[in-house]
Amino acid sequence: MNRVITKIQSEALVNLKIEDINEMQERAIEHCRAANSMILLSPTGTGKTLAYLLPLLERIESCNKKNVRAVIIVPTRELAKQVNEVWRGMRLQYQMVALHGGRPVEQEAAMFAGASPVVVVGTPGRLIDHIKKGTFAVDDCSLVVIDEFDKCLEMGFCEEMDNLLSLLSAVEARYLLSATDAKEIPLFAGTNYGEPLDFRKHGMQPLARTSFYSVTTTPDERLQSLFRLLCSFNGEPAIVFCNFRESVDEVRAFLVKNGLRCAAYHGAMEQKDRELALYRFAASCANILVSTDIAARGLDIKDVKHVVHYQRAMSADIFTHRNGRTARWEAEGAVYLITFEGKELPDYVPDVLQEYVLPRKAVLPQPAQWAAIYVGKGKRDKISRGDLAGFFMKKGGLRADEVGTIMVFDRYSYVAVKMNRMRDVLKTVQGEKIKGIKTIFEPVRG
Repeated sequence: MNRVITKIQSEALVNLKIEDINEMQERAIEHCRAANSMILLSPTGTGKTLAYLLPLLERIESCNKKNVRAVIIVPTRELAKQVNEVWRGMRLQYQMVALHGGRPVEQEAAMFAGASPVVVVGTPGRLIDHIKKGTFAVDDCSLVVIDEFDKCLEMGFCEEMDNLLSLLSAVEARYLLSATDAKEIPLFAGTNYGEPLDFRKHGMQPLARTSFYSVTTTPDERLQSLFRLLCSFNGEPAIVFCNFRESVDEVRAFLVKNGLRCAAYHGAMEQKDRELALYRFAASCANILVSTDIAARGLDIKDVKHVVHYQRAMSADIFTHRNGRTARWEAEGAVYLITFEGKELPDYVPDVLQEYVLPRKAVLPQPAQWAAIYVGKGKRDKISRGDLAGFFMKKGGLRADEVGTIMVFDRYSYVAVKMNRMRDVLKTVQGEKIKGIKTIFEPVRG
């Protein structure tokens, strides 16, 4: 393990099954030991979440565990959930609570009853609601982290951030992180940061591990070209980006009609449907995710091999964030732009663009090996991932390698099982109780 790592940081990394930190994370730890403030600029997929969680751990290690000592501000509920999942994976004594839209404020407030979170992560509006309602005290909160701070400078967001930071009056240390620089450093954070730690042109830049291709077609043939392109991936995970919700629904319907397993993801969907879409993609129940730019930030889904720009990104920053869903950490990836002949490409598109030759005939890839089962109980029923895995192996007769990704929500859960065992398992578990509780088990359609 790296020599700059403390005992508690080492324990967290072991629990996350991470053998060592990268240079960016090491520099961040050293910088935060020497200074109260940090701006870190680093490409997506290089591990920025750990670059602030590890210094945060070191900072709160000796604190009173009954008070909130750090607040992490993120722009989206998806990123709040992701940060919370990483924290839970560390399996340490310090509690974190995630606050975000998609569920009642009262339900979130109840999470503090009998709990003593030291860290709170949330979206600005939801954090303001809870602080003003007195859900938790911030008198001892000495650290604020602003992840993806460039979003905080977007129109209509600065005022909300100003309001939130004014409520965090005890803050002494500030960490700001982003994959792209802003034209001005956020002065509302109220301190002098000095030179940022800038790793955007460093050797860890994913650009060096990403292949870029163009797929030239016509407007009338664009959907068919996309279909042939996705078939050529042989079932490897891919995210298809569109600019509009209507486009996402249109593309997804076309692909499903033609035999591909894919999920749609955009802001107009109900929260439960969005969670299911991400679960199906992450659990390999669907190998294609069709999304607006809501999926361009804050999602860390492993092994995404391909990113497809079905519609052109509206800015260089969005282009960068979309591409950051592939070639994460040390992996390689590929990016594809659907283009029309004679149309000039934006300046932000790399010069290394190659023409991708589509197969003459589309051949459907092998169907997904995993299928999802809906379980009608969740965290509120004291159900854990371990409980579900054990239940499906004992009562469902599955081997360990026939149980896939498990996701537990407040009131329900999803369990991935091998596709060829799905029907038998559902017959076997019907009527069975899990931890003495009767519930329903249903196949997830899609």
